[in-house]
Amino acid sequence: MSFASKLHDLRIAHRRSLQDVADAVGVTKAHVFNLEKGKTANPSMEIVVNLAEYFRVRVSDLVGENPHNEDEPAEMVAMFRDLKSLDESDRQTIQMLMETMKRKRKDKRS
Repeated sequence: MSFASKLHDLRIAHRRSLQDVADAVGVTKAHVFNLEKGKTANPSMEIVVNLAEYFRVRVSDLVGENPHNEDEPAEMVAMFRDLKSLDESDRQTIQMLMETMKRKRKDKRS
């Protein structure tokens, strides 16, 4: 399930309006709407954290990247654990490598 879908489902489950959520996390109603529709692909970490706190869920559950999820393959969990043990410089290097790989994959599909 996508971040957009999870956000929408949480808002509906908590019986909150777009404006309620926007006011609680310090953004506009339109921004929350765009997040729910997937029109804003990369919300800031601050907004994601504020949303998770507002709905009382973990950030990892909200964005769908919970390495403790039983559905995740064991090698992915191990990779995440290894990543956490690296220093910031090494994580940035890996992030750049991943971005390069994603661009190459996207270019191949185009």
